[in-house]
Amino acid sequence: MDAYLIPAVDGVAYGLLLAIAAAGLTVAFGAGGVLNLAHGTLIAAGGYVAAATSSGTWTGLVLAVLAATVAGAAGGGVLAAATAALRGRGHLDQALLTFGLALAGGDLLTTVYGPDTLRPRLPAVLQATVTVGGHRYPVDRLAVLGIAVVVCAAGYVLLHRTRAGRLVRATVDDRAMVAGIGVNPRLVDASVLVTAGALAGLAGALSTPILGVGPGTADTVLLLSLIVVVCGRLGSVPGAVAAALAVGVVQTLGVTTFPTVAPYLLAGAMAAVLLARRTGLPAQARP
Repeated sequence: MDAYLIPAVDGVAYGLLLAIAAAGLTVAFGAGGVLNLAHGTLIAAGGYVAAATSSGTWTGLVLAVLAATVAGAAGGGVLAAATAALRGRGHLDQALLTFGLALAGGDLLTTVYGPDTLRPRLPAVLQATVTVGGHRYPVDRLAVLGIAVVVCAAGYVLLHRTRAGRLVRATVDDRAMVAGIGVNPRLVDASVLVTAGALAGLAGALSTPILGVGPGTADTVLLLSLIVVVCGRLGSVPGAVAAALAVGVVQTLGVTTFPTVAPYLLAGAMAAVLLARRTGLPAQARP
């Protein structure tokens, strides 16, 4: 079991990063009603901004994370404005529009930042290692793990324990009722998309020190996010977190234990989950 300790920790850290990434997608769809295929591009944009802004100091790191979050939120605002006219016309129109924006945004990012994989410059303390269960482990990964736990917990509290979260959930259930209490549902929709974009930018900033960011980042992270939200059920943040942790552990332990079949493990696990759900297993057997 000792040999699997570090891969398991890596899997949890990776899974929590995916949870933050997928949370933006599932919130945009479940609460904002928008199928956003430009989500991966927002995450890549956050990663690029963080890499370009960081300076190797703590101040530079904080500014890089804030800049990435703001960039993601701005992208979410653009998507809110672009998709506002498509509300009520079905998700296919939204998918086509956001896919086109993703293609244009991906080309723009490559033009601005180049074709190389970038990583931010971190303070010296975060580039060191510590001992975990008798193994050396990078400090930056532990820091990302801790931040991801805080972000996931804060997101759950915000959505389920605050007035803003109740207003968002009420808008999903009954838009006419929300309008009746003097709140514009379209404003709620736009706020949700801006928040989803901010989460995407933050996810890009947190993942870049570990995974880097490059031309293929947007496509990869969008695919993984889609797997997470489908397996965790669309619109369910706790489900997305559980599915993301499962994906992270399957990915990392698969590469360590079964490297020859690792590329197929995730697809096989996803198919098993979807088939099990289709055949009507009890709720407790589902992710």
